[in-house]
Amino acid sequence: MKSLLLLTASGPLLILTSHESLHDQKLLDVLRHKGIGKFVAFEVPLSLAKARYGGHFQAVESNLQETDDLRVLDFDGQRIFQLFRFDELGAPILKEPS
Repeated sequence: MKSLLLLTASGPLLILTSHESLHDQKLLDVLRHKGIGKFVAFEVPLSLAKARYGGHFQAVESNLQETDDLRVLDFDGQRIFQLFRFDELGAPILKEPS
């Protein structure tokens, strides 16, 4: 499982996904289907997301099945930016529609 911070045109999203990589075409297709084709992404260490979101993380994680592509952990940009510093995140990944 991965935890990813996506900076999109409509605002930040913190997601959990069962996909192993942001480069997985199935994950990119799911995001594109949801209207997210262009974004900047950062991997958030799973342990850090668990620590910051506590019970909410566990509730969202428990609903994530192998057949699910992703779940939104948070869509409140202000809260996301307050909870995580950039130096805690992975290197930025830039995605644009092909």
